[in-house]
Amino acid sequence: MSNPSNDNFKIIAKNKKARYNYEIVETLEAGLILVGSEVKSIREGRVSINEAFVGPSGPDDDLCLLNADISSYKQASYNNHEPRRPRVILVHKGQRVKFLNAIQRKGMTIVPLTMYFNHKGILKISIALAKGKNVADKRDAIKTRDWNLEKSRLLKNFNK
Repeated sequence: MSNPSNDNFKIIAKNKKARYNYEIVETLEAGLILVGSEVKSIREGRVSINEAFVGPSGPDDDLCLLNADISSYKQASYNNHEPRRPRVILVHKGQRVKFLNAIQRKGMTIVPLTMYFNHKGILKISIALAKGKNVADKRDAIKTRDWNLEKSRLLKNFNK
């Protein structure tokens, strides 16, 4: 997978709570099926994936981005899109089957991490197979983060 933090990528939306609430097992870059007014709204930055999740769409078992909020495009005509409609995620069949089998297990889910335009201007979404953290794991993550921050401050002052 390409790194969306590179200069060639324009990050549109980021799910900041995902790495705090979940332990990331595997990440995957995927495409989305969108309508024109959705793409224009996303280019304006009017999108939120904080409450979004990924799941199967029904009998055909396509992966869908659910509950992502892409606001209506103001200049669109009467056939504007619905802001929270399910959007099909484009992945290879083997990857789709692997992720769907994994979410059948207890505690596993698929969460969107970032939405970005790649160097060709194509919208991509980074999704992750994740396992939910319990409260103790979250406390350990906070403790480690705070210690690393304090350590970097001490080293910065020590090098002066």
